[in-house]
Amino acid sequence: MSGQAFKFKQFTIEQDRCAMKIGTDGILLGAWVELHNPYSILDIGAGTGVIGLMLAQRSDAGLIDAIEIDDDAYEQCVDNFENSPWGDRLFCYHASLDEYAEEMQDEEKYDLIISNPPFYAENYKTENESRNLARFSDSLPFGDLLEYATSLLSDQGALAVIIPFTEEVNFLKIAKSYNLFPSRITRVRGTQDSPIKRSLLQLSFSEKDISEDELIIEITRHEYTLEYIELVKDFYQKM
Repeated sequence: MSGQAFKFKQFTIEQDRCAMKIGTDGILLGAWVELHNPYSILDIGAGTGVIGLMLAQRSDAGLIDAIEIDDDAYEQCVDNFENSPWGDRLFCYHASLDEYAEEMQDEEKYDLIISNPPFYAENYKTENESRNLARFSDSLPFGDLLEYATSLLSDQGALAVIIPFTEEVNFLKIAKSYNLFPSRITRVRGTQDSPIKRSLLQLSFSEKDISEDELIIEITRHEYTLEYIELVKDFYQKM
């Protein structure tokens, strides 16, 4: 196990070859998404594979697919899947979303599609191309994500994402144009007094009453709220 490995309660993530390391966003999404006994799940932009592994732990889904475009992240995701207790249910494909959607157009649709998409659209970029690919939204615009996710999602399926709160209105507007409507929205603050930073969204093809709430992560530095602990306690070793 490498020095950069991240040990969860039931699995370990190696991340030395991934530009984007384990972060709160992916953990939040993997723990928060509501599961309605899905048989098939797709994680778009898998990175280390942490979300797929969390959903394997949380569900009996028979098929959990992931796609990752970056070479090194793809290889690391495959290794993390194979070294987990659920290697027979987890598969990662080295492809872009548009390539994958085209290849899968005649196949069975997914019951759940989940994505922690790249979303830093600022002009600032680093010298690390892999990190840029993982973090900047021009590598996977929200419109593209929604268009292809719609084509891969079953009629009764759900799409779940985590995005910046500042992008929530825009994202939901684009989603509506693809007949996707929110059923759950959780807005995330770092502390009680800090501004809302993230929006967790779960959408489907049917309009229904929206369950909306807020999640506060910390009371003070490294002192977590009971709500956050309850959400992630099945994964983090020290909670």
